[in-house]
Amino acid sequence: MYDKLKQMDSKEIELPETTYVRDIESKVFQAISLQCLAKIEDITLLEHNLFDSLLGRELDHIKGIHVEQDQEKHSVFIRIEINVKYGVSIPEKAEEIQSKIAEEISTLTGLHVACVHVIFKNLITEITEEEEKSEEKKAEAVAANANEYSEGDDYSEGF
Repeated sequence: MYDKLKQMDSKEIELPETTYVRDIESKVFQAISLQCLAKIEDITLLEHNLFDSLLGRELDHIKGIHVEQDQEKHSVFIRIEINVKYGVSIPEKAEEIQSKIAEEISTLTGLHVACVHVIFKNLITEITEEEEKSEEKKAEAVAANANEYSEGDDYSEGF
């Protein structure tokens, strides 16, 4: 058998072609999308609520950014759910978000972005921001009152 191999020309031996595999996790696409969205004004991401935390949902990915990959076509589908500030042109904002995310993902991963689906879930109004400030002031007042009671007289002496 060894003699047969010696007699064979090395050009007759064909080695299988090397296959290169590259997998990119959904978290990478979410992080890229998040970085793009951070640079865009007048929008916010959705927030987790108490039920999500208690039930352990949505902890493995960023809420509002969903990714699907098509391995055969080497393409990515991105779905973004965001809130937009009142008074902003939604079609223009959608186009800005879609173009920035598609360009960044294509540049960094080399994959084709088949679709960037933007879903506007809610409007951000000035009243909401003012309400948040008033809630923070109420929380500070409650904390200040709690400190007054804790620094007051020591009632444990009589017991």
